[in-house]
Amino acid sequence: MNGPRVLVTGGSGFVGGKVVPLLRSAGVGVRMLAHRRVPAAGPRFEVVQGDLADPVTLDGICRDVDCVLHLASYIGKDEERSVAVNVDGTRHLVAEARRAGVDRIVQLSTAAVYGNGPFRGTVEGAMEPRPVSSTSRSRLAGERFVLGAGGAVLRPYLVYGRGDRWVMPALLRMVRALRSGLPDGGSALLSLTEVGGLAATFTRMALCSPSRRVTGVFHACPPQPVSLRELVGAAHCHLGFPLVAGDQSFEGARRELVGAGCDSHLLDLFAVDHWFDATRLRAAHGWAPDIGLPAGLAAHAAWYRDQLS
Repeated sequence: MNGPRVLVTGGSGFVGGKVVPLLRSAGVGVRMLAHRRVPAAGPRFEVVQGDLADPVTLDGICRDVDCVLHLASYIGKDEERSVAVNVDGTRHLVAEARRAGVDRIVQLSTAAVYGNGPFRGTVEGAMEPRPVSSTSRSRLAGERFVLGAGGAVLRPYLVYGRGDRWVMPALLRMVRALRSGLPDGGSALLSLTEVGGLAATFTRMALCSPSRRVTGVFHACPPQPVSLRELVGAAHCHLGFPLVAGDQSFEGARRELVGAGCDSHLLDLFAVDHWFDATRLRAAHGWAPDIGLPAGLAAHAAWYRDQLS
């Protein structure tokens, strides 16, 4: 197979499902590691069935590959599975890449590894990660293998768009419960990344020239944060979410959420500053996700309305 070749893990997932078509449309040879859903192969598109938690199935997976995009992860409460996939699986994958002589590895992680916040204009390296869930702890632990191999790790915060089963559904649960107003007037500043822009970033990083290759940790976020109030307003306008009027204290909102049977952790996600500066990625690579929230929600509105109806 002539031309560049990219191995993608998680290629049928939320982010990977947008990356693979972009790579294929660019004429790139794609090898996809598939776990459960195995799509049909095609021209310059090879599908290999395997499991990150089973190193035997990864044997030779990186042979004749120029770049590895590691987009797969386990997100859930099973700590043993988190370690098996996110830590040991990443270790096995990186070992295979090294054996095959692949020196370009780009991993999808999450800014949730920093913990609950507040974070306001935070740059890479300014805060020591303090993950609060087994998923975040294991994803942080897995990063060290990619970084140790000279790879790059991208950390978005909240990613939304077609295929999102978590961010906007969680926001909808929260605004339905907050009848007395948004906590602290909805002033919390948040980094929200549209999935198409994130997929384009991974694609560009996979195909960039050696002179533009980047290593280390990078925040993958738009240049400007949005406030919780702006987020609720945009979700109301484009998705039909309830529009919450007024404001209340953080603790009052917590009591209201608990009283409505919702997890109060929603406040830690949406009502505390989580604004991450992505200047480093733009400076080093010349590109980072930059679509604004109104345009991003508008692009995915039909899908969200159908899924959340």
